[in-house]
Amino acid sequence: MLINNIPDAASQSTPTPATSATQGAYNAIRRMILVGDLRPGEKLKIDVLKARLNTGASPVREALSLLTSDQLVERIDQRGFRAAPASQRNFDEILKLRCALEDMALRQSITNATDSWEEQLVLSLHRMSRENSKTSETYEDLHKAFHMALLANCDSPILQKFCSQLYDLNVRYRYLAGRSLNYKRRHVGDEHAGILAAAIKRDVNTASECLLHHYQKTGAFLRQSGLVSES
Repeated sequence: MLINNIPDAASQSTPTPATSATQGAYNAIRRMILVGDLRPGEKLKIDVLKARLNTGASPVREALSLLTSDQLVERIDQRGFRAAPASQRNFDEILKLRCALEDMALRQSITNATDSWEEQLVLSLHRMSRENSKTSETYEDLHKAFHMALLANCDSPILQKFCSQLYDLNVRYRYLAGRSLNYKRRHVGDEHAGILAAAIKRDVNTASECLLHHYQKTGAFLRQSGLVSES
């Protein structure tokens, strides 16, 4: 199940301290997994995490349970938790689903295009292009904001939610692919600009083609890197 069980902080008018602690632990552990600070398959010890996050054992345990629903953490029988393993098969499944769902969402979004959507899209790319470091947390947030802005006019909130969470599942693999020397020579900015140009022109087919090519190139770099197992 991909949909988060934890409510957004904004949806709770008066969050309790326990809820806030769990939310904080959830956000911190989630980001550590996504960017690779916690490696695929690494055992997640509650005592270590609570010391690292300066919080209690209960918020950490609850956060790990929630992250199992996001498929970022696995429960190891009665022995605790580990970061979800990475494999070529898992990445291929994520990529296939992401291409199918984002193609659908992008087509709907462009069909429903408005001037305000176009302005937000241009602004999102501009903000991302100003961030020099492609490995910073700021860039990662801006990168996701651009891709979600492309889909923002899709009239299906559930579809947008799945696309957002598939993006997160993909991030760990993109970081792995980013270690490849060849990946550093890739002109990602040009790829983003091409997607934007087609979307602004309301050229649905070209925008979709550019977006899917963008994702498939990341997949190709990952396969070349040999950084994950086949199983």
